[in-house]
Amino acid sequence: MTTADIVQDTQPTAWMAPHPVRIEAIEHETENVATYRLAFVDPEIGRAYRFQPGQFNMLYVPGVGEAAISISSDPEDHDGVDHTIRFVGNVTGAIRKMAVGDVLGLRGPFGHPWPLDAYSGSDVVIAAGGIGLPPLRPVIHQLILHRENFGRIVVLYGARSPDELLFTEAFEDWRAHGIEVEVTVDRAEASWHGQVGVVPMLFYRLRLDPANTVVFSCGPEIMMRFVVFEALARKVPADRIFLSMERNMRCGQGACGHCQIGPYFVCQDGPVLSYARLEPFFSVEDF
Repeated sequence: MTTADIVQDTQPTAWMAPHPVRIEAIEHETENVATYRLAFVDPEIGRAYRFQPGQFNMLYVPGVGEAAISISSDPEDHDGVDHTIRFVGNVTGAIRKMAVGDVLGLRGPFGHPWPLDAYSGSDVVIAAGGIGLPPLRPVIHQLILHRENFGRIVVLYGARSPDELLFTEAFEDWRAHGIEVEVTVDRAEASWHGQVGVVPMLFYRLRLDPANTVVFSCGPEIMMRFVVFEALARKVPADRIFLSMERNMRCGQGACGHCQIGPYFVCQDGPVLSYARLEPFFSVEDF
């Protein structure tokens, strides 16, 4: 595949057309998840590109289609952009077959980010399940960079099994920066010596200052439902609980309607939304 296969807009600020990006590195995280380091073929576009934690890009494979993928790298790292991808469909399956040096298309970033700046001085609880950790990884990078601007920081993370946990090599570095990291798995073998159970159970031993706590959560929707219940049970206000919704985002610009939740389009109004906004629709099956 060459850059000629991808439509390119010559204006660096026009992100609605896909720009060619080259795969610089592939890090295999689990059997079915890998992180792709992408760099813009045009250095000028690469210098202009910026994103905020929680935003996503549309990755485009000519002849196959495109998929919405969250950005998982440090917003301050301008040498490339990381996407941690679970291989579940045609587009991600095609990306799985690609190698370092191959070119695909990228348009974005899209969506509303995690509202970090609005909660400077607060305690931060991050609750993630499985592939829900990559969209929160840029938040952790920013919290470390601006550690003095926040109070207590807690990461609650879980996966179905130990071999499905992501970024485990980073946990000790996070702890070294004063971040509490609690990890659990749904089921474990004899070699696992950590906690067993679902992510919301990690709240059971957590003592919070609810008026000064903000909760960020991403993962399976059933997990996030119970994260919300646990946070509300500890008197965290609904407008201080934020969820990154995973919906079938096909266009990234609110045109196709596939990602609608009540009056909201996840690709435009989200993916990060406060529970205060989602509450009327949260108990409705499949929204």
